[in-house]
Amino acid sequence: MRKISEASAKKEIERTLKIEADAILKARESVGPEYFKALSLLLACKGKVILMGVGKSGLIAQKIAATFSSTGTPAMFLDPTEAKHGGIGFIQKQDLVVCLGKSGESEELNELLPRLKSIGVSIIAITANPSSTLAKSSKAAIITPVREEACPLNLAPTASTTAALAVGDALAVALMKARNFGPQSFAQNHPAGRIGKRLLFLVKDVMRSGENNPVVDEKWPLRRALVEITRLQAGAASVRDSRGRFVGLITDYDIRVALEKKKNILDLPVRKIMNSHPTSISPESPVFKAIAIMENRRNPFNVLPVIDKGRPVGLIQVHDLRARGL
Repeated sequence: MRKISEASAKKEIERTLKIEADAILKARESVGPEYFKALSLLLACKGKVILMGVGKSGLIAQKIAATFSSTGTPAMFLDPTEAKHGGIGFIQKQDLVVCLGKSGESEELNELLPRLKSIGVSIIAITANPSSTLAKSSKAAIITPVREEACPLNLAPTASTTAALAVGDALAVALMKARNFGPQSFAQNHPAGRIGKRLLFLVKDVMRSGENNPVVDEKWPLRRALVEITRLQAGAASVRDSRGRFVGLITDYDIRVALEKKKNILDLPVRKIMNSHPTSISPESPVFKAIAIMENRRNPFNVLPVIDKGRPVGLIQVHDLRARGL
């Protein structure tokens, strides 16, 4: 079994990362009119965006298609070989084709160019070769000026595919901005998983409410409030006055602080121990806002009271959010 020293491995990994980082920086330096032309074509497209590429470029094309689709630009990948055996019938005049290829001279891809032109679709090229057949056949040719691959043989697509992927991401993000594609739109395309749940759910969908919402009266002795907090295993309770209005929050932390100052506190009224100015949120607020409020603090907190028209209608507990995959 061959072995490699830690020093040698570190050197090779750093060399590879530098070459690939340089490829992205060179792509950044090449940003110009062709990028704007490509974006204009993509924005004007009334049909589908078809991504095509061969080999490693095909894999990058698949990822770009997925990124486009999830960020507001309907797109799909079509394998050039499949296209030549009937798949090209899927492409219509109102569509747009984005072709990826480092050399721009892939036979599988270039053999399709005359047919694509006869259909009347616009073609965008992402290639490292500005004088290639692919570049010359495109309405917009984005050039990724890759000097060398990270592969020690300078053969395996590495830096070139990294640059092409970064260009695809850049186009997708620019299209998002142009289309005002915001969090709600993003959520509609990601209904499953943590991202979709965070963006689609409202506070009222995840809060403890009704009988499960811990609420105590400000005049109750602490011992009675503790029974309610323990019964619902919430670690906190909203505090209301005689009119049912929210006046504070009492938590396990507040009780511990009070115990450190004075031992005999169980008969004290809740209002003497509670936090009378806690952070709260509306039931109609999105869940991601509640999570941000709870997390983005120097000392994050585990509970957040939900207030509607001055009354405590719910409580968000961090454990409940975790249980829902949020």
